[in-house]
Amino acid sequence: MSDHSTDSRATAIGATTVLNWALLATLTQLAGPVPPFLLTALAFAIAFVCFVVWLGLRGASPIAPLRQPPRVWALGVGGLFGYHALYFVAQQNAPPANAGLISYLWPLLIVIFVALLPGERLKAIHVVGGLLGFAGAGLLVGGDVSAAGSALGYAAACACALLWSGYSVLSRAAKGVPTAAVGGFCLVTAVLAALCHLLFEPARWPQGVAWLGVIGLGLGPVGSAFFTWDVGVKHGDLRLLGLLAYFTPLLSTLVLILAGYARPTPLLALAAGLITLGMLVGSGRLSGARRGSRSTDKA
Repeated sequence: MSDHSTDSRATAIGATTVLNWALLATLTQLAGPVPPFLLTALAFAIAFVCFVVWLGLRGASPIAPLRQPPRVWALGVGGLFGYHALYFVAQQNAPPANAGLISYLWPLLIVIFVALLPGERLKAIHVVGGLLGFAGAGLLVGGDVSAAGSALGYAAACACALLWSGYSVLSRAAKGVPTAAVGGFCLVTAVLAALCHLLFEPARWPQGVAWLGVIGLGLGPVGSAFFTWDVGVKHGDLRLLGLLAYFTPLLSTLVLILAGYARPTPLLALAAGLITLGMLVGSGRLSGARRGSRSTDKA
């Protein structure tokens, strides 16, 4: 198999993560007022169990992929545990659509961080894209930061964007780490979240239909999504995945609206448009399309 075909296949696998993550906000809302660390622990525990079952069906050992150096564990657990704990805090302390869109600034940050790597440079389009994206985030915050607890929610959403973009770019440098190691990251994340729950949160277990939200998170956005994303960022086209991920906030907001957790207000639509436009400009895809059309006209 050629490098090109391998990269294309890995990119396609990574792209399926976008559809998975579009359900994250809605499933979080369905899970109800479960304390954030408990929700993180439950979802990642389900993800780990599914991982072990998958390896068992393949006849593979779940132990071998876990033999990784400390820096790999720090990156994997820091990304998975840190992001989701912050994400659940954001969803429970700010309007879900607002928190979701702000946290989904991470695709734009991926483009910017990649441009700052050795051999790359930050171009004007990256700056313009960043300004457009954060302008959209500013519209979402608006005057709502004075509401009880919302400042915490918005701060957690911004931290989500920074943390996940950094994790994704740094994972590129760990291509040699097998994707199966993500199962170990899920286990440690579940244990850490459970400890934090016991130390800092009151016990409030899911009730009734809320368990469907928890199980859905463990199977999809907090389960299989990490394995497909890991394949994509390590072996696929990271910039293209960033572009495809730009559609996640719009899909996520659409699912929230269809599920009745958000309303299709004009301000929300404008903010979503600005963020998406900023992401497209920052990726250079719009300018590339214009250059391509001009070349076609000359031909």
